[in-house]
Amino acid sequence: MKNLHKISFVLVLIAAFLMGCNNSNKSNSGALSGSAAEKVYVKPGDHDDYYAFISGGFSGQLAVYGLPSGRLFKVIPVFSQDAEKAYGYNEETKPMLNTSHGFVPWDDSHHPDISQTEGELDGRYIFINGNNTPRIAKVDLTTFETTEIIEIPNSAGNHSSSFVTENTEYVVAGTRFSVPVPQRDMPIKDYKGNFKGALSFISVDPEDGGMDIKFQLIMPGFNYDLSHPGRGDSHGWFFFSTYNTEEASTLLEVYASQNDKDFIAAVNWKKIEEYVNNGGGKKMPANYAHNVYSEETHMATSTMKKEVLVVDPTEVPGAIYLLPTPKSPHGCDVDPSGEYIVGSGKLSANLTIHSFSKMIKAIEEEQFDGDAYGIPILAFEAVNAGSVEQAGLGPLHTEFDGKGNGYTTFFISSEVVKWKLGTWEVIDRKPTFYSVGHLMIPGGNSRKPFGKYVVAMNKITKDRYIPTGPEVTQSAQLYDISGEKMELLLDFPTIGEPHYAAGCPADLLAENSKKIFKLEENKHPYAVTNEADTKVVREGKEVHVYMTTIRSHFAPDNIEGIQVGDKVYFHITNLEQDYDVPHGVSMIGANTSELLIMPGQTESFLWEPKQVGVWPFYCTDFCSALHQEMQGYVRVSPNGSSVPLKWSMGENIE
Repeated sequence: MKNLHKISFVLVLIAAFLMGCNNSNKSNSGALSGSAAEKVYVKPGDHDDYYAFISGGFSGQLAVYGLPSGRLFKVIPVFSQDAEKAYGYNEETKPMLNTSHGFVPWDDSHHPDISQTEGELDGRYIFINGNNTPRIAKVDLTTFETTEIIEIPNSAGNHSSSFVTENTEYVVAGTRFSVPVPQRDMPIKDYKGNFKGALSFISVDPEDGGMDIKFQLIMPGFNYDLSHPGRGDSHGWFFFSTYNTEEASTLLEVYASQNDKDFIAAVNWKKIEEYVNNGGGKKMPANYAHNVYSEETHMATSTMKKEVLVVDPTEVPGAIYLLPTPKSPHGCDVDPSGEYIVGSGKLSANLTIHSFSKMIKAIEEEQFDGDAYGIPILAFEAVNAGSVEQAGLGPLHTEFDGKGNGYTTFFISSEVVKWKLGTWEVIDRKPTFYSVGHLMIPGGNSRKPFGKYVVAMNKITKDRYIPTGPEVTQSAQLYDISGEKMELLLDFPTIGEPHYAAGCPADLLAENSKKIFKLEENKHPYAVTNEADTKVVREGKEVHVYMTTIRSHFAPDNIEGIQVGDKVYFHITNLEQDYDVPHGVSMIGANTSELLIMPGQTESFLWEPKQVGVWPFYCTDFCSALHQEMQGYVRVSPNGSSVPLKWSMGENIE
């Protein structure tokens, strides 16, 4: 209880400090200068310079914003159903949300990362993690559509992900919560020594981007928080921050804050890859979903996989080392050169900087300070490059501008702090509004950052926006970092809770954006690519409607002979082929969302009529001056009726 009283006292002090900071910030905020407004103004017809892909946290989605304008352009559905686009509602994409726990149409999306080649962003894919039901998703950046989701077995709280290696050889997925591996019924009090943490290395096919779990490291039962890859000389290594090295299972705010230092785990994945390729590791029974969307058939398939290759780190000597890092580190960030690894101890006022070259020297000279479950602990002094002293309160995350500077967020003191690599001196600090978590510099997690802007993602916005009930919108803030001093340019609201973001120049993606969707490439089994082939087919109590849509009509648009109790599948092909001409469709009584059918694509929905009558359907996406005329009717007769199945377009049914 004595410890609890101490913790409570500290929290009171922190709260008082934070309120003081907020009051001070408010008094100084004022109106932005005219020059700031000019810097974010994108005049009509002009485009933004950068894309920012900001995770939606508990929304389960990924949102696309323009920089510097802060305009929201698109929400990419990933782990949650999206009625606007029918993702997770139409028959084609429902399998994308399958898991070993069943159909799970939600997740907690945190950390997007753009694919890289030779350490630079290549703009092919963006990966993002599902934190709650452990999953990794891949979004194809030619279409901005989710094309693959793989579930992660032996994991719980898939937080330390998804970050890619320099050539996108792997995407990592580190567990936040250690659990029994394999899962089994055991007392929670037996946590210490029995629970394990899985670090998954997911290979990415260099040709088509296909994902597969190559191996899992079964690590000690710590909490694995965040991670980043080595680059340059440190390419082939991956670094993971850990906390709860105490292996507590209750009241972690007290019992996981006892040790003066936790660890950053340095993993030589090249060495483990070689071990696995030579037959190392063992297959473990598992049960996890691998869901893939085909751009040819416009359909997703879900496959349940039954085993995974696991590796005991003690069986690969020299592959993993632990770097002592004060205190309960959250962020684990690697500078563009790959030399410096920044550990942000949440309960430390300093930033701890480790040196990769010193780490290698310490390994060669066996400068160890014991071990943890057989994994060597390197001596702190032997690997430490320095510290950014008393930079702020509650350090979390660091990104780099490519000009020799680091930028770190401080949650408690609500600020972004700029500091110099090598000298560790603080250069500048700017307040955020308020309680900032992650920050993002476009390309900041690569060898080549684009150091013009930093985006701060804030947890609280009280007094920054008009009140909208008990919760005010969460938000991001844009800073100009092109000069020596940072300048706050813009506040903009976000979808859900903005955890992390990935950013890149717009021209990296715009030139590869798919513009024409050819009908002859549509391999959907129910596609019809011209109106003459439209039809309605009865198969017992199932009815399949092969329909087309084009400005401004459906074919067929009159259907009779449907009966109460039928299962009616509408398979609708959009005959438009030029991008930005989707068509929508909605059917009265359909227990699903609308369909939003993209050019050249086929989508399906199920309708189960329960009432006799004549029921309309219509286009839900405004597409032409005659959008209102784009409609049709379905006649539903009693079950067992003798009304024959008929359909037509442009004529009355006889």
